[in-house]
Amino acid sequence: MSRLRVRHVTGYRYGGQVTRSYNEARMLPSSGDGQLVLTAGLEISPMSGSHGYVDYWGTRVNSFEILTPHEGLSLTATSLVEVTRQPHEEPGLDREGLAAAAAASVACQEQLEQTPLTAPPDEVRELAAQAAEGLEPCAAALAICRAVHERMVYMAGVTGVQSTAQESWAQGRGVCQDIAHIALGALRSVGVPARYVSGYLHPDPAFPLGVTVTGESHAWVEWYCGSWRGYDPTNDLEIGERHVLVGRGRDYSDVAPLRGIYAGPSGSRLFVEVEITREA
Repeated sequence: MSRLRVRHVTGYRYGGQVTRSYNEARMLPSSGDGQLVLTAGLEISPMSGSHGYVDYWGTRVNSFEILTPHEGLSLTATSLVEVTRQPHEEPGLDREGLAAAAAASVACQEQLEQTPLTAPPDEVRELAAQAAEGLEPCAAALAICRAVHERMVYMAGVTGVQSTAQESWAQGRGVCQDIAHIALGALRSVGVPARYVSGYLHPDPAFPLGVTVTGESHAWVEWYCGSWRGYDPTNDLEIGERHVLVGRGRDYSDVAPLRGIYAGPSGSRLFVEVEITREA
């Protein structure tokens, strides 16, 4: 078990005065799936009324509007989460069993469909087919994620939030969001339901107690092979006690930490800061 305190600050600095804005934030984790949220809160500046709800995919959402003139927007999400991960049960369903289970499940069917962000190029489809050859679904999914990890180089600044799996694959590099999209496209291409997961990752494998580190807003995947199993293809890593889950969806667009519209000047600059402290 680990206990992680996460402080996530994000927002926009506008190029002038904004008269009003309407926004949604997905920055607070929920209890379940190996984690227990002890405290969680969101501060919004300028002050604004906030409406909280759980969206279709099970992610906590804070919806808010600011109707007074402002030149910036800042959100601070602070969470304290106990994380206890259990080993995934193997081996799961065989190919025929998975096909039957997926056909009977709306949740699985929704995670078999490609999206514009995950649609894989032919080369990724071929890679997935080769990696999965002769393997049952759970083992095939793991082999596919590891194959994607081997082919992609983690590099910030070469892609954006709207980059597709095809674009990042062509460059051979990207961030966790891009690598997750490629892995999703590959998994879905061989008939394995797979979903996008957003959250946080403590970046230090040594995991020291009481040390505040610069963390990451992170992305990984989950696939279904009788039960849902998470995996971090960016780091070729099982989901463990350094991961805090915030949201799930078909791709990044379903779980963006902050999105909205505003009336005012066209220019804006996003800022992000994440700090993580292991307290137990």
